[in-house]
Amino acid sequence: MCLVLFAWHTRPDLPLVVAANRDEFYARPTEPLHRWEDGFVAGRDLLAGGTWMGISDTLRFAAVTNVRDGAPATGARSRGDLPVDYLRGLLSPADHAEQVAATGAEYGSFNLLVGDAAELWWVTNRPHGRRQRVEPGVHGLSNAELDTPWPKVTGGKQAFAAALAADDGSPDTDPGAYFDVLADSDPAPWDALPDTGVAPELERALSSRFIRHGEYGTRASTLLRVRADGTYDITERRFDENGPLPT
Repeated sequence: MCLVLFAWHTRPDLPLVVAANRDEFYARPTEPLHRWEDGFVAGRDLLAGGTWMGISDTLRFAAVTNVRDGAPATGARSRGDLPVDYLRGLLSPADHAEQVAATGAEYGSFNLLVGDAAELWWVTNRPHGRRQRVEPGVHGLSNAELDTPWPKVTGGKQAFAAALAADDGSPDTDPGAYFDVLADSDPAPWDALPDTGVAPELERALSSRFIRHGEYGTRASTLLRVRADGTYDITERRFDENGPLPT
């Protein structure tokens, strides 16, 4: 997953709202959003067995992105194990973040969000062992540190905040405004591109919120809304190289 836009405790009725895009090679086999045998709801990467984002009925939430820094991928374990380990576990978000910070070298470069109804933490192994509690507000996470001002993050946060402001909090709210935010395929201007160690043409192709670039692109857009009463709704739209897939 390469873009996670989220609001954490900005509204009393919607303590957590997440709109996220997962970018991956189209050929990588994937199961859509479903309830796992462990009881949480997530998509599944059928190649390595993990997930990129999920939530349990006890409101344990996790999401992961890779970090794009030009360095070769290292680590014996799949990044997709990180959300699954948290969703299956019992540690608090703070304790889990501490544990992951200590063992981060076992994985390829990652950003991980782990939370529950009370707290939300970000942890990364680029640099190794960094973690912090997420403060209330609208945040964005792509393939760099939390709230790094890449164009897709800064523009995405602004558009996401507007969609959130128009959300009446009802379970019946049309999620279309959030998905419109995720569907923006306009690349960033050349002079606004980050430098992550890839060729400028590829950097620009990856700079939009929604990506379609040859054999690689946005495979899933997901909206999660957690309400103050402990209920939640989660919706996924899926894509292949030809466009949207049937829901």
